[in-house]
Amino acid sequence: MGEPNTGFAQYFTGKSFLNPLTDPKKTVFIANVTFEPSCRNNWHIHHAKSGGGQLLICVDGSGWYQEEGKPAQSLSVGDVVTIPAGVKHWHGAKYDSWFSHLAVECPGEETSNEWLEPVSDEEYSKL
Repeated sequence: MGEPNTGFAQYFTGKSFLNPLTDPKKTVFIANVTFEPSCRNNWHIHHAKSGGGQLLICVDGSGWYQEEGKPAQSLSVGDVVTIPAGVKHWHGAKYDSWFSHLAVECPGEETSNEWLEPVSDEEYSKL
């Protein structure tokens, strides 16, 4: 499960836990992210001049993934989400379930992450 995700807590509603699995200086960065029930991250965008983006590989519990302007997608163990660079999105746990995914940072040129506004309780409660 990892340690409390204090370094990114300001970008999450609820508690999350982070367990880095690889060293990003040596290879593709992969981390296990665990969300307590109802926890979700803020809307955000993975930027890249080329390449980039993120893969989510769901490994435990039930969660949500949503791209801006699209309906939320229910996630369960074994689901894989491909998130291209430049797509505004969020992900997190369902209200009644813990949720864990492996987050894989796709290699790219001039990559960065832009954290945006939280997913409101009103938006989340409609799911």
